[in-house]
Amino acid sequence: MSISARVIDSTNGCPVADLAVTLHARDHGDWPVVARTRTDSAGTIGSLSPGPLAPGAYRLVFDTGDYFAERAVDSLYAEVIVSLHHQGDPSDLHIQLLVSPFSYTTYRGHVPATARAAGRV
Repeated sequence: MSISARVIDSTNGCPVADLAVTLHARDHGDWPVVARTRTDSAGTIGSLSPGPLAPGAYRLVFDTGDYFAERAVDSLYAEVIVSLHHQGDPSDLHIQLLVSPFSYTTYRGHVPATARAAGRV
């Protein structure tokens, strides 16, 4: 199982490029960093993990505060944290995040086969 993501700014419908994202894994109450990356120009991140992820709890931390601050937009959330529980299902997780200055929503998305084949996610 791997984790990929896509981030869209819902105020303008555009992808969020160059957004810092960190993947953490739960380890006896601590959350050490597994990987750090940034979204590409399409707002996507391919596999966040260096290899297949073991079952367990994970967190994706999206640095939305800096994204809005760089655009001189007041915002409420410094980070968006998406907590996941991987039970061992071999299917990949594709996390969709829609952000605006004062709200966000997230859901498990679907990666089209064409995008996977092209290496975009």
